[in-house]
Amino acid sequence: MIRKEVVRRGSADEFLKGLWRENPVFVQVLGMCPVLAVTNSAINALTMGLATAFVLLLSNLLVSCLRHYIPPQVRIATFILIIATFVTVVDYLIQAISLEIHKSLGAFISLIVVNCLILGRAEAFASRNSIGRSLLDALGMGAGFTFALLCMGGVREILGGGTLFGVALFADNYQPWVVMILPSGGFFTLGAWLLLFNRIKQRQQRKQPRLQARLQEMGSEQ
Repeated sequence: MIRKEVVRRGSADEFLKGLWRENPVFVQVLGMCPVLAVTNSAINALTMGLATAFVLLLSNLLVSCLRHYIPPQVRIATFILIIATFVTVVDYLIQAISLEIHKSLGAFISLIVVNCLILGRAEAFASRNSIGRSLLDALGMGAGFTFALLCMGGVREILGGGTLFGVALFADNYQPWVVMILPSGGFFTLGAWLLLFNRIKQRQQRKQPRLQARLQEMGSEQ
């Protein structure tokens, strides 16, 4: 029973680290090319996030399965080949689902191949861990990346166009902040989110010693 509880907590921690503690964008600052380039709307951000998560999940799965059979001398080339295969699949999927979104994302779909997040997780984690842990890592990192892109795209679309997923949120007299859908707006939005994210983490770190002290007091009283 205790072992099952430890495994359950470890699995949850493996998944949640990508969402918060080791978020690919707001903590590790990875994949800045799509983060800044395609987040001028929420739908573009969501599509790119899901596409990246799809490639990350399947590449981690395959790398973990083949980790004992890939020669160390060609591991990076093999990882890139695996990633490129799944990027081709997701490229055709997006093209089949929506040509408009495919055109708006453009070359950034193909550039998923060189996203340092995916290659980094394949090299640092999937090639050294079991299939289960690799899948949890990919799910967490993919969800964290999608969450970050959606935060960026949502803010930029709301302020830059007064809409969210194409749905108008304000009256007709709303004056959009055109700068938010321009490249400079991406830098402003990213800076604001990084500031907010770091502020929240700092507050949590300050609270941890107090919580530990209270727990120790409660334990000594008992």
